[in-house]
Amino acid sequence: MRNIEMQTGFLRAPSCLISCGNTRVLCAATVSEGVPPFLKGKGQGWLTAEYAMLPASTGGGRKPRDGVKKDGRGVEISRLIGRSLRQAVDMTKLGERTITIDCDVIEADGGTRCASITGGFVALCLAVDRLIAERKLFDSPIVRQVAAVSCGVVAGENALDLCYEQDSRADVDMNVIMDENRNLIEIQGTGEHAVFPRARLSQLLDLAEEGIDALMQAQREALGEAARWIAPKTPRLLFATNNAHKARELKDIMAGKYEVLSLREAGVELDVDETGETFAENALLKAEAVTKMTGCAALADDTGLCVDALGGAPGVRSARYAGEHGNDGANVDLLLENLKDTPAPRTARFVCAMALTRPGREPLVVEGRAEGEILFERRGENGFGYDPVFLYGGKKTFAEMDEHEKNAVSHRRNAARALLAALEAE
Repeated sequence: MRNIEMQTGFLRAPSCLISCGNTRVLCAATVSEGVPPFLKGKGQGWLTAEYAMLPASTGGGRKPRDGVKKDGRGVEISRLIGRSLRQAVDMTKLGERTITIDCDVIEADGGTRCASITGGFVALCLAVDRLIAERKLFDSPIVRQVAAVSCGVVAGENALDLCYEQDSRADVDMNVIMDENRNLIEIQGTGEHAVFPRARLSQLLDLAEEGIDALMQAQREALGEAARWIAPKTPRLLFATNNAHKARELKDIMAGKYEVLSLREAGVELDVDETGETFAENALLKAEAVTKMTGCAALADDTGLCVDALGGAPGVRSARYAGEHGNDGANVDLLLENLKDTPAPRTARFVCAMALTRPGREPLVVEGRAEGEILFERRGENGFGYDPVFLYGGKKTFAEMDEHEKNAVSHRRNAARALLAALEAE
C-alpha cells in the first residue's frame, strides 16, 4: 500500500481529503430534502455520486473541464461510486432525503476511483453524524463499512494499490470493493495485456483483503467519534414513553441487544392519544406515530392490570383508572375500594402489549403477561403503579422486588422476550 492519509473537515460540508500516495481526492457529502421522482412517497432516501478530475490533476497537461456533455469515464466512475456507497446505507432509515457524494480529483496518480469510494464513505459517515446531531435522524442508516482498493499483476508479480506507472503497464488490472466482513460489493478485473488463471484471481483477492483492512482502519481513525455510527453497532430504538420507570426497566431488559432511548432522551416531543380498545391497538398507535415523525425504529408498549373479579378492569384504563392520568396513589386506592368485598385469592395479571415499527417493514406486535393476585393492602417501596398490591408467585409484591428481580419475571420482560424471538425468526 502507498501511504494513506485522510483529513476530515476540509470543507464546511462533511468532507474528507484522501491521499493515497500522490493521488488526492476531495470527497464531500451534501444532504438535500426530497428524492428522485421514482422514490417519491415511498418513505426512503437516495444516495448518488459525482466524480470529476480537475483540469491540472493529471500533471501531464490540462484536462478540459466537464461541460454540458459529461466525460464518459467520469460518468462511469460516478455510477460505480454511487452504487458502491448505496450498499453502505439502509435507505429506509434515511427518510425522504438525498445524499450526494462529490469526488473531485485534485491530483491523479492511479487508483482515483478507489480513493473516491474510500474517502466518500468517510464523508457519508460525517454527513450522518451531522444529521443525528441536528436531530434530523435518530439512528444511523449506515449498515456496513465500505472501502475500495486496486490490485493487479505487474511484470509477473502481484501488486496492491497501483500507482499510474504500474497501472499503465499492468498485465492485469483490478478494482475491488468490499465491506468490513470482506464480502464483495464489486470487482472490476481485466486482463489488459495477458489472460490470468483462476488461481491468480484468488491471490489478488487475498491481497485486496489486506489493503481493505488497512483502509478501513484508516477510515475509523479519521472519523474519530463519528465512527460509532458504523456497523456493527447496537441498534437504536426510540421507546415511546416519557415514564422514567418504564424506560429504565426496558433498558435493563434490552441491555446488550438494543440501545433504548426514551422520547425525552431523544429530544422528541409527541403526545399520542390512546384511543385503542385493546393494549395492542394502543401500543401500535404510539409506535407508528414515533416512526412517522422520526423515521426511526420505534418501540411502544401499552400495559395494564386486569382483575378477574372486576371483569378485566381497570384494563386499558389502568393509568387513568381514578380519572387523573398517572396518579398511582389514587388508582390503587380506587382498586382496593372496588375489591373490598371480594375474598382472596383476587386473581389478576399484568398484561403488556409491545409493538415495534420500522420504516419499510411490517409492524411486530407481541404480548407478555405476569400472573398474580391483588392484596388487601400495600407492601413494598419499590416499583410504580399497582406494584405495591400485586403479589407475584405468592411471595413478594412487585414493589418488594428490586429492579432486577422484577425485570426477570415481569410482563414487560415476557413481552420483550416474545419480541426478540419474533425478530430472530425473521
